[in-house]
Amino acid sequence: MMSSAISATSASPGASTPARARKRPEERRAEILDTAADIALREGLERITLRAVADQLGVRPGLISHYFPAAEDLVAAAFALAVTGEREKLIPEVGSPLERSARFVDRLESGDADELSRLWLNARHLSRFSPPLESVIEAQEELDRNRLVAMIDAGVASGDFRVDDAFAACIRIFVSVDGFGAYANNTGDFEHPAFSNFVSEAVARELGIPIDRLRAAIDGLES
Repeated sequence: MMSSAISATSASPGASTPARARKRPEERRAEILDTAADIALREGLERITLRAVADQLGVRPGLISHYFPAAEDLVAAAFALAVTGEREKLIPEVGSPLERSARFVDRLESGDADELSRLWLNARHLSRFSPPLESVIEAQEELDRNRLVAMIDAGVASGDFRVDDAFAACIRIFVSVDGFGAYANNTGDFEHPAFSNFVSEAVARELGIPIDRLRAAIDGLES
């Protein structure tokens, strides 16, 4: 008995393996959401599964289900996080209204927002079968509209834009963005000016600024 007790309690220095530090719940949840949002942007919402997230984090699926018992809630939350991050790039709050509108157009027409366009297409399709995702989409659309309307109002106040109804202009701009983004999954190149300049022409028209002025602002952007 004594020898077994000694062998169980006495280990040579350096032979023991320290226990892995346990992350705080808020840190673990944020880590799970970050991973799921990354999967959403790169591979699509359908690829978000408890096992896929667990594999990337090197944990068991049961840990993911502890924070998100329903997979569709994880999908909805991941979509919201991904869209929130992309909103900061698409509709920035820094810079003059003209510069911000130029960044908006440039990100879309350059293809930098293609992942975002694919994500929105993906989400709108899946939301027909997922009430949590449908609810999140509505909330994110409202946030997008509020951000764009605020930018338009700032441009009107500064004299950069000539707009009678900022909300109506916002709606028409987003309809043009959705139409343009519907082709994000195309594998071939289509360079006709009627398509490649679609968003810039719509934005210039709705904001009441000459298209040449908008394009000059785009050309003047720092990378």
